[in-house]
Amino acid sequence: MMGKNIRIVLQYDGTRYDGWQKQGNTDKTIQGKLEHVLERMAGRPVEVHGSGRTDAGVHALRQTANFHLPASCRPSEPAEVLEYLNAYLPEDIAVLEAEEVPERFHSRLNAVSKTYVYRIETAKKADVFRRKYVCVLGKQLDIGAMRRAAGFCIGTHDFKAFCSLKRMKKSTVRTLERIEIRAEGSQVILSFTGNGFLYNMVRILTGTLIEAGLHERSAESVREILERGDRALAGFTAPPQGLFLAEVRYTG
Repeated sequence: MMGKNIRIVLQYDGTRYDGWQKQGNTDKTIQGKLEHVLERMAGRPVEVHGSGRTDAGVHALRQTANFHLPASCRPSEPAEVLEYLNAYLPEDIAVLEAEEVPERFHSRLNAVSKTYVYRIETAKKADVFRRKYVCVLGKQLDIGAMRRAAGFCIGTHDFKAFCSLKRMKKSTVRTLERIEIRAEGSQVILSFTGNGFLYNMVRILTGTLIEAGLHERSAESVREILERGDRALAGFTAPPQGLFLAEVRYTG
């Protein structure tokens, strides 16, 4: 008999992990760490469903996940589950919120939009205490050119060219609601909000916008990339450490 369906919001430093998704060849995944602690708590395996898979080295400010606890599990109250998880999870993973949700709620299937943030350091050297959380470019960027290039991506498009997977069984059409680009001191911060993202999509979009900001490509070239759907035309894949999953939104 199934007990409560618990939704959690968590944050993590992805530096030493091989991504979100549990894998057979490594025990260094966020999902794997959560399931290990939950199995210890529940006395049986507990499957954790995340809102999406973050890649190796990518961080999360507010990732959402859910899991069903067996009816016999103690503790089972959300506040107690949160306290237990934080007591036994590594220091670079923290649960911020926990609540009981309807049985049919699913973190990935019910998500309506996500926001990712990417941080670029334009100074030659990053702050020593923040170096793991930025892409150190060491060059100045033309934010106006980046915004013009980003404008071509807003709306519903086939983002096949911005995906690292050569073959996709499912649709590569996504809707980008908003791309915001701003300067904060020596950093340039990009924020992407959309209804879903393909594998490495945000990092390839970022690499493409960086090239526009360096005047290595025209803003208008982004239109051709989208029309032709050719990964070779898009920019480089920006490194993972500058990327954060910032928020996941649900109806209601």
